[in-house]
Amino acid sequence: MVDPVAQRRARLARLAGAGQRTGYLALLVAVVAFFWALLASFPAGATTIVAVSMTVATVTLAPAIVLGYAVKAAQREDDERPG
Repeated sequence: MVDPVAQRRARLARLAGAGQRTGYLALLVAVVAFFWALLASFPAGATTIVAVSMTVATVTLAPAIVLGYAVKAAQREDDERPG
């Protein structure tokens, strides 16, 4: 028998993982673009990439981290519960 709570938790864990990967990748792009902009005297395209990448990282990474911790806490609570 399949536990619907476990299925939903696994789906949310996958979503959190995808959000974290996306957010950290966007953060990496922002850092690389910033140093590129620094070396190239801040061209408009580079600063746009930094701004957009930081926005994507902020929008995706923070909720994904919180969701990941929530899933882990729920799993830990279920594991510790007798029964």
